[in-house]
Amino acid sequence: MAKRRELIRTEEEKQELIEYPDHHDRPDVREKAAALLKIAEGVSAHWVSTYGLLKRRKPDTIYRWLNIYDEEGFDGLIQRQHGGARQRFSKKKKKNY
Repeated sequence: MAKRRELIRTEEEKQELIEYPDHHDRPDVREKAAALLKIAEGVSAHWVSTYGLLKRRKPDTIYRWLNIYDEEGFDGLIQRQHGGARQRFSKKKKKNY
């Protein structure tokens, strides 16, 4: 059986994950924090992706969040844009001739 990943290494990291799901301004940050907190409590990432969030996610998405958290901490997750429409036009105004 595969060993589960351990996320929380310090008390400060634990408090950060506990605080964000309820109080952060951005919904994507709240979702990521909730997912990581559940994984830190011992739930598998696959279960979290399927049943643990309000919207079902691909397991690869949750594992990507885990990898980013391991490499860059929670600030790395906050800096990344979560989905949404991409800007299709340049910001410069086009001239109409």
